[in-house]
Amino acid sequence: TIEWIINCAAYTAVEKAEDEAGYCRRLNADGPENIANLAYAIGAKLLHISTDYVFDGSGHRPYLEDDSVAPIGVYGRTKAEGENRIRAALPEHVILRTAWLYGKHGANFVLTMLKLMRAKDRIGVVADQRGTPTYAADLAAAIVSIVRSPHTEYGTFHFTNLGETSWHGFAVAIQKLGREYGILERDCAVDPLTTAQYPTKVRRPAYSVLSKEKLIAMYRISIPTWEESLATFLREIKKEEK
Repeated sequence: TIEWIINCAAYTAVEKAEDEAGYCRRLNADGPENIANLAYAIGAKLLHISTDYVFDGSGHRPYLEDDSVAPIGVYGRTKAEGENRIRAALPEHVILRTAWLYGKHGANFVLTMLKLMRAKDRIGVVADQRGTPTYAADLAAAIVSIVRSPHTEYGTFHFTNLGETSWHGFAVAIQKLGREYGILERDCAVDPLTTAQYPTKVRRPAYSVLSKEKLIAMYRISIPTWEESLATFLREIKKEEK
């Protein structure tokens, strides 16, 4: 018997999504709906990973789960549509929104910054977009806590690490710890940029901090700060380099 289905699959190339809207919708809306229908048919629960991009980023306090969504690009719109299709198809669901995810695998901000900092003396990073980095291992631990909980609380929840920063602040912390742990062998200046100085096809949310209070209250999950988890991750990288 399958008790839980965990859906981590998604189309996440935010820029390319504008040119591949149909493909993006099939993965981010049709796919989750199909999985929800399957879960309903076999009596399983569904945990689905969603995103801060369902919000437009115009807020000034951490987003709550029941705040109105207002996605600003194809990626965000299709993720919001996927959420709604799951809600319509399957009452026994947990939608877990996350943001600024990084880990050992795949392209992500931390690995990109380390690569650039090794190659360049000076880089520029956007300083007027705020959010919270999320270590993939912490997200995985939260998922395990939810599916193992003796009393499942259904609905929409948020998970990132605790605290908030800008992309620039995140990069400065990566550079500082990278030097401290010997991952980076030389200094690299990290200059703050405005969003206007770093144009992209899709407008990025200026503020995407997510409130974790509901998840903490209902599942008693302990969440590290983003600084603690970044340090943990970089220590893991250093250990593997030896």
